[in-house]
Amino acid sequence: MSFPLIIAEKPDQGAKLAAPFPHKKKKGYIEISSNQTFPQGAYLTWAVGHLCELIPPEEYDPKWKKWSLDTLPILPESFHYKVKRDKWNQFKIIKDLLNQPLVDEVIMAGDAEREGEAIIRIILKQAKNRKPMKRLWISSLTEKAVIHGFQNLLNEDETRSIYFEAMSRACADWLIGMNASRVYTLLLQQKGINDVFSTGRVQTPTLALIVEREKEIEQFKSEPFWEVKATFQMDQKKYEGIWHLDQETRISTQEKADDIADFCKGKKARVMDIQKERKEFHPPYLYNLSALQAMANKLFKFPPKKTLDIAQKLYVRGIISYPRSDSSFVTKEEAEMFPEILKQIGEMNAYKEYFPLPYQSIIDNKRYVNPKKVTDHYAIIPTEQVVDPSRLEKDEQRIYDLIIKRLIAAHYEKSIFDYTTIHTIVEERATFLSKGKQMIQEGWRKVLHQTDDKKDEDQLLPDLLKDETGIVKQSKVKEGKTQPPKRYTEGQLITLMKTAGKFTSDAELQSILKKTEGLGTEATRAGIITVLKDRKYIEVTKNLVYATKKGILLIDSIGKSILASPEMTAKWEKRLQEIGEGQASPAIFMEQAKKLSMKLIDDAKSAEGQWTFSEDLLEEISHFTSKKQGRKHAKAKLGACKKCDGSIVEKGNFYGCTNYQKTKCDFTISKKILGKTISQKNISKLLKEGKTELIKGFKKEERNFDAYLEWDQERQKIQFLFPTK
Repeated sequence: MSFPLIIAEKPDQGAKLAAPFPHKKKKGYIEISSNQTFPQGAYLTWAVGHLCELIPPEEYDPKWKKWSLDTLPILPESFHYKVKRDKWNQFKIIKDLLNQPLVDEVIMAGDAEREGEAIIRIILKQAKNRKPMKRLWISSLTEKAVIHGFQNLLNEDETRSIYFEAMSRACADWLIGMNASRVYTLLLQQKGINDVFSTGRVQTPTLALIVEREKEIEQFKSEPFWEVKATFQMDQKKYEGIWHLDQETRISTQEKADDIADFCKGKKARVMDIQKERKEFHPPYLYNLSALQAMANKLFKFPPKKTLDIAQKLYVRGIISYPRSDSSFVTKEEAEMFPEILKQIGEMNAYKEYFPLPYQSIIDNKRYVNPKKVTDHYAIIPTEQVVDPSRLEKDEQRIYDLIIKRLIAAHYEKSIFDYTTIHTIVEERATFLSKGKQMIQEGWRKVLHQTDDKKDEDQLLPDLLKDETGIVKQSKVKEGKTQPPKRYTEGQLITLMKTAGKFTSDAELQSILKKTEGLGTEATRAGIITVLKDRKYIEVTKNLVYATKKGILLIDSIGKSILASPEMTAKWEKRLQEIGEGQASPAIFMEQAKKLSMKLIDDAKSAEGQWTFSEDLLEEISHFTSKKQGRKHAKAKLGACKKCDGSIVEKGNFYGCTNYQKTKCDFTISKKILGKTISQKNISKLLKEGKTELIKGFKKEERNFDAYLEWDQERQKIQFLFPTK
């Protein structure tokens, strides 16, 4: 009989693991008394997330402390960790417990995935552990799951390969980050941009996709078009249609659209053809993390990280399964528990209307129950410790409700609709299209009608017969404009990262990215988006993702380097997956990572000669950098104030008068006007000569225009001056 030391990943997780057993709380650990699972008792302690970190470059070699092109590449022979300074006390508690003579075995109880594996193993390595190890591998923190997990521990070697995968990922990412970040930062400094440009194997290709969309929007030229809509009266039946020619409804000139509308007014119309198609829609899959994040963003505008944080809290409470799952399936073992879970859910007021369920069990339904598609974890589902959502905080309630309703919907029938397309011809010349749908069976939409449905824009069409005739009651012209591509929401960005394979034309890479789930992992995607925000490469406004000038500058600088392409991530993810499966060598992978680091440095140095940046862009980024770094220096006087004897200086988001505090002089010019940043050079010219240089690319609604800014002395304000043709 052994006396184990159990090491959890976090304190709250540790508390849940101790809950089924008699125990006493101590400082930094828990003492578990003798019980059926641990006859001798046990110690249980925890990390506090990442207790250790990779050492910085200068601790390998002092010459790497200074950022210099001469000292690149940074290629340590081997990688080393150290305990974080602010986590030392907890590390000491773990080490002291580990060295207790009573302890004769270690149970690694981090989250059941790569990162959880690495966190605990690195601590044990730093503590020079020599005692035998076992692995707890569970997907929920209910008492039943915890006891079952401790009674069915894995041998240490069964999960060792995923530790090698996590280490290979961390060390290779460190290499790429250190070398590529330094080379681009240093080369851009030579161009006068004094900022730090962080790069990464996943964050940079993700940023490249966002910048690409930003440029598509910027370069888009809106074109007007016209459509003709008609209202048909067939006896007592009325419906609408849109004119088309070979399925194209848009007309290039208003004159032609008016002619068609005038031609149709009051004319005879005939139902030329009626097409009906019945479509069946299966209930959606159970949630994996990406799908949950995308839905919560769509419905509640939650950033992906917020959804993950809430789901983690629900997991620690023991009421949902492990949230960082990439699977939408469960095994038969979980499916056997569904009837009991759903029985408890059905007794709650919030869900009574959905019961009794059409299907009492889905254990034989391969859409949900498929062990071959369950990887480290099964789908995110409610556990048997069901709680009433009304007892939770509002945001927790929303996420828990989504997970519960997905499980309920899986026990419903298909949703069935009839789609009808009517082709109407006017005077045997002008053809019109009418589309509608009719719900035949509501099915699972009864449960998810408020969450998963798109807005229904199809009209309800009357019952019509082929060759039925009537008249055009009304015809009108509607003007529209072609719209630029839409910016991504944060939820769409998660999905975009997952499907990045479709952005490469290489069939092999497409296959690899599809197999490895695109850019990043379920556990890391939210963090990557947060990093892009923190680095000021993207901004999120009203849930829409914008690339900043800094983000655009970095991607323009990187150009066609493999660093910005999903290709590198695709190949790496394939190799890392093979390491995790014990089929590839971590040492060979690290040698390849070192060679790639050298190539990225060469790519950057070769590209630097072709870099050209506008003065406005350089000035804007330079201003942002000095503001971010809190530099205090005398503000440059750009010229004399037009309203008093003061001087005009830069004041954050605008230019203003130095006399404001004394005389309340209200002379101001916004730094950004209709999408264009007004440079200090142009402000100086305006103050000295009365007008700026010609500024190109002002944007108002759908219109772009070029203009000077000039000072109107009589009206005492800035105005546009348009160039003469």
